[in-house]
Amino acid sequence: MENNKICIERELKSKSSNLIWSLLSTPEGLGKWFADDVKLKNGVFTFTWGKVWSNHEIRSAKILEKVQCDHIRLRWTDDGYEDMYFEMRMEKVDITGDYILIVTDFAIDGDTETLKDIWEANFKVLRRSTGI
Repeated sequence: MENNKICIERELKSKSSNLIWSLLSTPEGLGKWFADDVKLKNGVFTFTWGKVWSNHEIRSAKILEKVQCDHIRLRWTDDGYEDMYFEMRMEKVDITGDYILIVTDFAIDGDTETLKDIWEANFKVLRRSTGI
């Protein structure tokens, strides 16, 4: 099984580090763009996509590293993900004062394009739901 590392950058239309950090690191923020429902307990996020009473998917990710207003690194708790993580990092652009979001993730078995498409869909939801 080959793990392909991907890195995607998106400019955010916000100068507020606190706003962006809350969107990356809190259940309420992640629930606006990453999953339909997000819970956090003992350093583990539980993400639900879809409605619980119909078709849905539930996955959990453990927080590996969290640096305030910088980045959060998570690892899926499913078997087979021990050597992989996904990270969301925010960096300030000196020229504009806005932030960029840098996502690092790993695709299993060369499924790189599908993973990129998922992140692109997430970015669209982020823009639509928050305006940034």
